[in-house]
Amino acid sequence: MKQEALAQAIGTTQQSISIIEGSESVDDEKLKAIAEALGVPTEVIRNFSEEAVFNIIENTFDIENNNGSAISYGCTFNPFDKLLEAFEENKKLYQLLIQAEKEKVAFLEKLLNEKK
Repeated sequence: MKQEALAQAIGTTQQSISIIEGSESVDDEKLKAIAEALGVPTEVIRNFSEEAVFNIIENTFDIENNNGSAISYGCTFNPFDKLLEAFEENKKLYQLLIQAEKEKVAFLEKLLNEKK
């Protein structure tokens, strides 16, 4: 969340949020307001550490794989397969649309022929 949005959510200024971020400690009332705005318990903010965040990232991603790119182990499907499935589904829908248009044209031609 940006500082401006958080400031607006708790009724203060962006500069105040910047000062709070740089502070070693925050009074309980401000901490409670910030936690509510962020939708987290105050303990999460109070016990926050960069080390914990890095542990989560390391447990989620393997940065040191063969080609140096990040791989998410949380993904349960191949995104490329999903893309191909979407293309196939679009192709089927397009074919149905073409068939419906052909039927509509045939029906209109039939109506025109009956009126002649």
